[in-house]
Order: sequence, then C-alpha cells, then structure tokens
Amino acid sequence: MKDGIARSGAEPSPVATSGRPAASPIARWLPSPFLRLSAGLHVGALAAVAAVPRWWPGAVALLAADHLVATAAGLTPRSGLLGPNLRRLPAARAACGEVGLTFDDGPDPEITPGVLDALAGRGARASFFAVGERAAAHPELAAEIVRRGHRLETHTWSHPNRFALLGPRAALTEIDRAQAALAGIAGSPPLYFRAPAGFRAPWLAPPLARRGLILASWTRRGYDTVTADPARVSARLTRGLAAGDVLLLHDGGSARGPAGRPVVLDALERVLDAIEAAGLTAVPLPGPVAEAPVRAERAAAAS
Repeated sequence: MKDGIARSGAEPSPVATSGRPAASPIARWLPSPFLRLSAGLHVGALAAVAAVPRWWPGAVALLAADHLVATAAGLTPRSGLLGPNLRRLPAARAACGEVGLTFDDGPDPEITPGVLDALAGRGARASFFAVGERAAAHPELAAEIVRRGHRLETHTWSHPNRFALLGPRAALTEIDRAQAALAGIAGSPPLYFRAPAGFRAPWLAPPLARRGLILASWTRRGYDTVTADPARVSARLTRGLAAGDVLLLHDGGSARGPAGRPVVLDALERVLDAIEAAGLTAVPLPGPVAEAPVRAERAAAAS
C-alpha cells in the first residue's frame, strides 16, 4: 500500500500507482510511515513516563522534536511525510512525454483569458487551481476554462494566507465551499487540492482523503507572483525540464512588468516554447475529464 490512501472495499488507491484518483469520491485514509512512527513515539513516551516518571523531560523533548518535524513537513509544499502529495505525473504519463501544467489563484478576468488564448494557440491543456469565491464571482470565465478542455481544481474558498494555521472546522469550510462552487460550475467535483502557498496543517490528510481529494504540489514553480521578469520566471520552470514534471504558474495575482502587463503571459509563451522544443505535451493533472480532449486531439492528429 503506497502513499497512505486506499479506496474503501477496493484495490489500493490508483493514485499510488498511476497518479489517477479512483471513481469513488470516498477514500479510506491510512497514515504515512512518518505518522505511524510519530504515533509510536507518543505511545512509547507515555509508557516510559508511566514506568519511570523521572524520564519525563526526555519524553517531552522527544515529542517536541516530533511535532517540529511534522510542522516543518506541513510548511514544506513538496513534502510527502504527512501523506500523499502529487509532485510529478505518474510514470505512465511521463512515458508519453507529458508535462503537467498548472495555474493558481484565478480566475482573473484581466489575466485568465490571455492564458486561455495562449494555451489554445498551442493546443496545450492545464489544471486551474481556482479560488472558490473568485470562480463564483466570475462563473462564465470559470466555465470557459472547462469548456476549453482544462480542469478546475480546488485552491480553497478565499485563499487565506493563514490557511495552515486554521483549525479543522475553518480549514474544511474553506475546502468544502470551494468544492461546492467549482462542482456547480464544472459539473463534477475537483479531484485535487492545493493549499495556499502549499502550506497545510499536519492533520489535513485524513479529511482530504474522506473528500476524495488528492493533495497536489509541483516539481518546480516560476515565482511569477513576485518576479516581473518573464525570462527569469520561465528559466525556473524550464531549466532541466523533463517528462512528468508538474509546473506551477499563476493566472491570479501575477506580478506585472514596467508596462503593467502580467508577467505570466510572456513567461507562459516561453514555457510553451520550451515544452514544444523538448518534444513534450502540456496536459492537466490526471483525471477522466481532462484526459479525454488530449486523447481525442491525438487520435485526430494521427488519423
């Protein structure tokens, strides 16, 4: 059993082997090796203190170190210590020469249409990790993302910068409100969740599993929200570019150049150039809806 998720009454979760979530929206959560070790440390420390009370300072220090590691893992977007975290496309998709292209923080009526046009001009597809309230404010634009063959995924309802510090009820409200809004627009619920800045609480994996959501991070990011130079942004994404990479840009909150143009628009063109030059194909993260246009397009090209 890999990555700590199994579908109830079924084979181990396909995300462990193929990167693609199962059809069922319900998953049975299994703790990661680190969390199993952490639980064992807690039990062992309590047993040791019960047997030899004077050992309590050492037990407290050990548990404090364990909690620090768990917190650090939650603040490390690409960490898999706390549970499944899609950082690369599965091997089968990489073998097809595919690169996962993702955008965060939209939709934005000033930026997203330009991103969609750039993708359409290259026949590229992507996953858009949308902020729920922004999608609800611009439902036609969010629906256009889906209409063009891309996928809407969950990036919380309001994108709170303190998301990793929220309690369970507040954090899950952020996720559930976004899920409901995006499902209503797309016609099916998102399959993936990405936390703001990638930061999440150590307890988040079990409720994500119960909602059928897979945590997704990235292989590399462009930092296009803070860097106004498209050459630097694209270089971060394309240096060492390889099949199976998951790339992160932003169609919301993009930095702007001296003329006020969102840097993501020029950086995206450079990234798409590099993907084409490498003989690769930009695709959304694995999902039944997202894969269909890509397969249909390739079948038409081959006929």
